[in-house]
Amino acid sequence: MDDASRPDPLSAARHFLETPLGRLLQPGESGDGFEQALALFGAVAGGVPAYRTLLAEQGIDPAAVAGEADFQRLPLLDKKSYNRRFKLDDLVLGGSLTRADFFAVSSGSTGEPTFWPRAQADEYPVAVRFEQVFRDAFRAQEKRTLAVICFALGTWVGGMFTAACMRHLSLKGYPIVTATPGNKIDEILRVVQRLSPQFEQTVLLGYPPFLKELIDAGRAQGLDWSPFDVKLVMAGEVFSETWRDLVAERVGATDPLRFSASLYGTADAGVLGNETPLSVAIRRVLAERPEAAQQLFGDTRLPTLCQYDPTARYFESIDGSLAFSGWNGVPLVRYHIADRGGILGYDAMLAAIRDLGADPVAEVRSTGGPDPRRLPFVWVFGRADFTVSFFGANVFPETVSLGLEQPEVRAHVTGKFVMEVKEGLAGDKPRLTIAVELARGASGDDEFGELVAIAILTQLRRLNSEFANYVPQEFQKPLVSLYPTGHPDYFPVGVKHRYSRK
Repeated sequence: MDDASRPDPLSAARHFLETPLGRLLQPGESGDGFEQALALFGAVAGGVPAYRTLLAEQGIDPAAVAGEADFQRLPLLDKKSYNRRFKLDDLVLGGSLTRADFFAVSSGSTGEPTFWPRAQADEYPVAVRFEQVFRDAFRAQEKRTLAVICFALGTWVGGMFTAACMRHLSLKGYPIVTATPGNKIDEILRVVQRLSPQFEQTVLLGYPPFLKELIDAGRAQGLDWSPFDVKLVMAGEVFSETWRDLVAERVGATDPLRFSASLYGTADAGVLGNETPLSVAIRRVLAERPEAAQQLFGDTRLPTLCQYDPTARYFESIDGSLAFSGWNGVPLVRYHIADRGGILGYDAMLAAIRDLGADPVAEVRSTGGPDPRRLPFVWVFGRADFTVSFFGANVFPETVSLGLEQPEVRAHVTGKFVMEVKEGLAGDKPRLTIAVELARGASGDDEFGELVAIAILTQLRRLNSEFANYVPQEFQKPLVSLYPTGHPDYFPVGVKHRYSRK
């Protein structure tokens, strides 16, 4: 988004490779990104046929869009009204699909998969997000690093995009070597056992529940992860700080601020933001104060909290959901991704946390590494399509996950589950049922199932006031069923997990 015209791949590559990270992030530390968003709008209005059609249909003169109020009156785009309405040629700058060189495919969690053209130039702003994680959190500029791609490969966006960004970092001079076993546990363990002893640290990149399953599978085979100085890069799901501590303990990690980083990303536009040591420190403060999280985020649930570069992705918060603008193979202006979340400036966020008596900046400085970067914050909650309604109360998967992470049950479960509201199990009243996947080799009886149900119920009552007040007390305890790892009815292997059925 730095220029009104789309950079060619060679110029974009040169800019990324020759510019230190600190300078790449400086524009985002000093501005709000609106100037770049406005320049993007001008380029898209003049050069993307589909967007020109949309503006003409709504009687919008691009020349009249000059300030933020004008910008905020522009139409919100989404997959249905924009990407799926127009042919792909019309969505690309210049009206020619061959300006792209690659297709990314969304996962289709909420419907049919969507195809997104992408050009190599689109990878470099995303590579900056990975560079920020690998440099500021993992100190990869000074450590021989093995990066193991554990996302699914193929047309899906996660694996191929991540592998490309890792190679861009290597080309920039980072001592990173990448392996791409994909989401095959046996192959990943083979790679780790053979290669990790030859590196100073190993970074596993994948979806949170899969990485936990991988780590547990290695432990079950007698693999000691601690000599490999394991780090995690994750995307796709919200997890709790209890989960972060649990997984850190199982790999022998001791620095929770720099052990892992979650990415906020989409197939539509790559990575939009990333966890930093500072955002993790803030999140850990709020994990202990649900009432403060409620005041800040509007919910006692803990969202993924990231920092972002507003000159690369310009965010807007619209009625509690997110829209963004940014260059991509399909350049997007006010794309309403509809993720529930919000944004807050750096100073405002730090002031809110200091009012709680905490100093996350001092905590980050005390653990080494560079000073926190003065970038704004974006937060995003888990997918609303995984939520179920029970007696009028929304039951969120994050709360159930926290129940499964409690000390009395976590050693015997994988963390995967499926929520359903079933009728006919208690006369004319519905019941909340939860299928829970047992860890490999674990067995569960009725007594353990009762223990799991109580652990989940405790968290539901603690964190979900709707549940505690709307659901009659005699129906609050969920009905828990235990299933072995990989059970085909609820936990089939090799597909993206869904946490609810409706």
